Formats: sequence, C-alpha cells, structure tokens
Amino acid sequence: MNSNFASYPSLKGKTVFVTGGASGIGAEIVSAFAVQGCRVGFLDMDKDSSENIVKTIAGELAYQTCDLRDIDALRAGLGELRSRIGPADVLVNNAARDDRHDWSDVIPDYWDERMNTNLRHMFFAIQAVAPDMISAGGGAIINMGSNSWWEAGGGFPAYATAKAAVHGLTRTMARDLGPHRIRVNTVVPGWIMTERQKALWATPEALEKQRERQCLPDLIDPVYVARMVVFLASDDAAMCSANNYMVEGGSI
Repeated sequence: MNSNFASYPSLKGKTVFVTGGASGIGAEIVSAFAVQGCRVGFLDMDKDSSENIVKTIAGELAYQTCDLRDIDALRAGLGELRSRIGPADVLVNNAARDDRHDWSDVIPDYWDERMNTNLRHMFFAIQAVAPDMISAGGGAIINMGSNSWWEAGGGFPAYATAKAAVHGLTRTMARDLGPHRIRVNTVVPGWIMTERQKALWATPEALEKQRERQCLPDLIDPVYVARMVVFLASDDAAMCSANNYMVEGGSI
C-alpha cells in the first residue's frame, strides 16, 4: 500500500464482496480491501483475469465466475462466496460496461441488455446480501455511479441512463436499510484511466479535452476511486449514507 494512504483498523477482518473485480477499477478495489486485512470475494465473467488477481494480490481472496446479467447465477455466485469466506459486511456494486452506441441504432433488446449489464444486478446483489447485514447489525453498500450523465455526455444513452438510475437506487435503499444501520452510498468516477479506457478511447485529443474539463490537471488513476470506496466502507464514514462521493477531478 502507498505509505501516504490511510489504513482503517475498522475494516480488518471484514468480509467484502465486489462485483466485476477482475480488472480495471474493480481490481483496484479488491487490492485496496485486501491490504486493509479484509476477506475479499469477487464476481467476474473473466476466469483468466480472476485467477491472475488471486495469484498477484496478497491476502484472503476468493472469486466466482459469473454472468451478472443472469440473476440466478448472481445469487448462486454470491452464495458460493458466502460459503467460502463468510457473509458480507461490505458490498461494492462495481460491475458495468460503458460501451459506446449511437442513439439512432438502439433497439429494445440492446437497451434491455444494457440495463441488465449496468443496473439490474446491483439491486439483486443488495437484496441477496442485506439479510446477513441486518442480522449483523449493520453494513456498507457502495454502488458505482458515473459522472457521464452529470456532464451530459453523449455517445452512450443506455449506459448514461442506467448510471443515472444508480443514484435513485442508492437513495431509496439507504432509506429502507438505514434503520438497520446499513449505509448505502454512490461513488461517482470521472474518466478513469483504466487499461480499457486507454486502449479504446484515450486519444491525445480526448485526453487534452478531459484535462480542460477538470479543475485538476492530472488524469485520474483507478486507485483513487478505490480509496474513496474503502473510506466509505470504514467506520470513519459511519454517518455517511444516501449520498454521492465524486472522484472526477472537479469536472462537473
């Protein structure tokens, strides 16, 4: 762990479930919790990348390959993680894909698939883990949003719509689960420089425009999103719920 980053004693020994944990922001989140001494279980479609994460990150890790668009598979995957490392104290709903698409080409089946990929599984993951959190007397749920719709970004209307809906999900579930001391928050990344983003869309022109949009001049590494997630899972954030926590360099 970077010696300048905080350590949270309240997280040591906690069990954390992460969706989409095999690459990008998700892999950074898995690593950040492992460093805190957590038991970390993650779901991902990519078996090879999942195995690599377990081999390269030190700590108590478990993974289950799963297509989160299949809710029965999601429930089974979370159940398998629970049997291996225990019930979740923390859930991070991270999995998503920001594939570009032209509004004029979108058909109903594609729209539904985008909702299933970027939104639906979040609710059903919450539904699956919340009973254990209620029994434990509390927990933390962090949903991954996006500043794409805040910025009125174009080129992916189904993705932006799904990510806007994440904020509604966070707010309503924070209200329903709050009496059980379960906190629900949204982390809002800006344009984060994952390997996927660099390979597909990070042209010199696009990066220069991004720097102009941000208040801060530096491009955003995934580690900083992970640091916000770890904070919100810790007892330091005990009175934080139903809110948005931006990691976007001041670009809204």
